[in-house]
Amino acid sequence: MADTKTPARESQERKPRFTTLSGLPVERLYTPESLPAWDPEEALGYPGEFPYTRGIYPTMYRGRLWTMRQYAGFGTAAESNRRYRYLLSKGQAGLSVAFDLPTQIGMDSDAPLAQGEVGKVGVAIDSLEDMETLFDGIPLEKVSTSMTINASAAILLCLYVAVAKKQGASPKKLTGTIQNDILKEYIARGTYIYPVRPAMRIVTDIFAWCRSELPKWNTISISGYHIREAGSTAVQEVAFTLADAIAYVQAALDAGLAVDEFAPQLSFFFNAHSDLLEEIAKYRAARRLWARIMRERFQARDPRSLLLRFHAQTAGSSLTAQQPENNIVRVAIQALAAVLGGCQSLHTNSLDEALALPTEDSALIALRTQQILAHETGVTNTTDPVAGSYAIERLTNEIEAGALGYIEKIDSMGGMLRAIEAGFVQGEIQKAAYDYQQAVERKEQIVVGVNDFVAAEERPIPILKVAPELEREQVARLRAVRARRDAGKVQAALGELTRRATGTENLLPAILAAVESYATVGEISDTLRRVFGEYHESVVI
Repeated sequence: MADTKTPARESQERKPRFTTLSGLPVERLYTPESLPAWDPEEALGYPGEFPYTRGIYPTMYRGRLWTMRQYAGFGTAAESNRRYRYLLSKGQAGLSVAFDLPTQIGMDSDAPLAQGEVGKVGVAIDSLEDMETLFDGIPLEKVSTSMTINASAAILLCLYVAVAKKQGASPKKLTGTIQNDILKEYIARGTYIYPVRPAMRIVTDIFAWCRSELPKWNTISISGYHIREAGSTAVQEVAFTLADAIAYVQAALDAGLAVDEFAPQLSFFFNAHSDLLEEIAKYRAARRLWARIMRERFQARDPRSLLLRFHAQTAGSSLTAQQPENNIVRVAIQALAAVLGGCQSLHTNSLDEALALPTEDSALIALRTQQILAHETGVTNTTDPVAGSYAIERLTNEIEAGALGYIEKIDSMGGMLRAIEAGFVQGEIQKAAYDYQQAVERKEQIVVGVNDFVAAEERPIPILKVAPELEREQVARLRAVRARRDAGKVQAALGELTRRATGTENLLPAILAAVESYATVGEISDTLRRVFGEYHESVVI
């Protein structure tokens, strides 16, 4: 009888150990035995039903495609407005606003520390006049707007509401999201202003105010994206994001809100990285784990409170300055992972973002990537096409179990605020980032064009440059606003904000009055700085 065994030379594998991008072991083959005691009814259910592993809506993309947002903002409000109109004309369904660093940390464009940063990584917004220009000709009742803003989120939200009111729009009809996730700033990103506890008060004040004033607005986008960009694993991204969310829910409960009053307005923001199977499993695990946390830990009864609605953005940290055209392929694969994972909205990065802010041409390619996925690939024609894959379901279980282990560890430390103050979360991310970099340097992890398949000569590509005179022009506009506004009205509004900040009343009505008087982002932030103080990061060793 002939020997039917595979010859040894054919069974040899390329390397001794295979892992996901995050380091989870990957088996040669997955079979039913890979899912012992797995009950598909309990673990999966149906789309739109608890535990929502298969998606939060019964029809998913057969009913409505995800919202296609392109994160954009640079230079002045007028320049960004032109980019928004351009993207909307090309089929973009929602706006996603990037703010410059001074705006993010509550500084006006003429602040000494703002010098050299005005308009560089986003749009400069100093006052209501800038916000009016930013959305000129864009009817805010008819467009959904996401704003990536955290420490100064309450101010930018009030600026948006003030513009809508000037347009004659009803705040109760406005749809969109403010990121408003301050905890991840202390963990991974660094654009904080105030100490942790007063910053959390601002977050819950936003929850309470929007409950009555902006009922359709997503009050927070709890962000794993920046945690992953800082170097975390997929497991850590899920764990630390949901641990942040637990802290926000508990803070809102402690502030006197009922869970089903605010939880339906919570949303999430995840990274879409390059390991296709791991990323799909990550979203499924996060969705299932959050539904169980809300039902079992917080006794939420409204089904909407159990839904993990999430925006995804492709991984900026995966983009390479070398051979930047390769980034088109990376982004397409990452976007596919987000779609197969059931995202509600998506931003695709542009090929040139490792070098500069995206040009119009590169931003259009990124948008077209989403449109091709939606209309040409067929992946939107059936709900959750990956369900039941042995590999996907095993990875989903592993990511959920690993994330739950982290959450239990954080609970044992006294919660996420204590874990952040102790440097635990930051230390875990730093270790993961170091391990990944070591794998790249040892060529255990190949990055095409960087540590292998390197081009002998790089081809130059056109990049966007922010004109140096922009900062001077922005400062001149700011000073003109200050000169012509009613100074007495500004001081009265800031005085009322001080009074509320020293007490317990909600801050948002006073912030709205301040922005409507043309008080600036820096002036409002400085008013709160004088009451709350400023946060100074502890060194993590």
